[in-house]
Amino acid sequence: MSRQINQPSNQIKLTNVSLVRLKKGKKRFEIACYKNKVLEWRQGIETDLDEVLQIPNVFLNVSKGQTAPKEDLAKAFGKDKPVDDIILEILNKGEIQVGEKERAAQLERVHNEVVSIVASKLVDPRTKRVYTTGMIDKALDMLSSQAHQGQGDKSAAGSGAGTPATGEDAEAKPRTKEHTWTGVVTTKSAKSQALDAMKALISSQPIPVSRARMRLRITCTTNVLKQAVKAPKAAEGDGDQKAAPGTVKDKILSYIEQVETQDVLGSEWEVVGFVEPGAFKPLSDFLGNETRGQGRVEVLDMAVTHED
Repeated sequence: MSRQINQPSNQIKLTNVSLVRLKKGKKRFEIACYKNKVLEWRQGIETDLDEVLQIPNVFLNVSKGQTAPKEDLAKAFGKDKPVDDIILEILNKGEIQVGEKERAAQLERVHNEVVSIVASKLVDPRTKRVYTTGMIDKALDMLSSQAHQGQGDKSAAGSGAGTPATGEDAEAKPRTKEHTWTGVVTTKSAKSQALDAMKALISSQPIPVSRARMRLRITCTTNVLKQAVKAPKAAEGDGDQKAAPGTVKDKILSYIEQVETQDVLGSEWEVVGFVEPGAFKPLSDFLGNETRGQGRVEVLDMAVTHED
């Protein structure tokens, strides 16, 4: 006597899918999508829903092929809500379940973006030339290896009690913040990770690097340029030694590492030059405080580099 195995009517088998999951009304609902299409939908690149969904159904469990009963959908989303609207809500608000291959591809994309940003912002301090992305990649790999090795050494020595460093007065010295690089993650933006990577490279110098200089145009009325800058208060014990404060023009030029052009046009003085990125904010603050709106700074190039 032959036996027939009946597959439940609400069971659909799907493979090679990207899942989007939403928990609502104490139940978990899933939809089956094509790989890489969910992010394209959310970014507005893909607008055709048929290109995103493998099947226009709502599931309790996609891997088991178990579709969600109408009663469960009505209880969680409302009786009058159409299935298409429920699918859109899950697609837009649900959590994307990423597979191993997809996660690796996403990690590689972020990694390449980070390396590309860093390579465009850092230069060899001697030649002012950019490094290739390959050289930046190797330098970051070196830092990552050192960081993981350092973590291993710390855990091995973790059994010993740590004593804070002390000075001659037996007071604990504050530890300086170290910029380390352990590698790229998918939970942070490429821009913020590139900033962390640059700080670590500049701090550790596995290869000679510095931030690419900014190119600025600074303008100021000529009658303000000759005004004296307020001298800082002299420290006790300095005696008669007083640092000459100089003029507003002298102070502006002190921020500029290299002057490209300098000219007077009518009653306005203009200088174009290169400054270190760290000097931009102090320069802007100085112009705002000392010139009372008669001086301004304009960024012509965020990162000036020389390429071969």
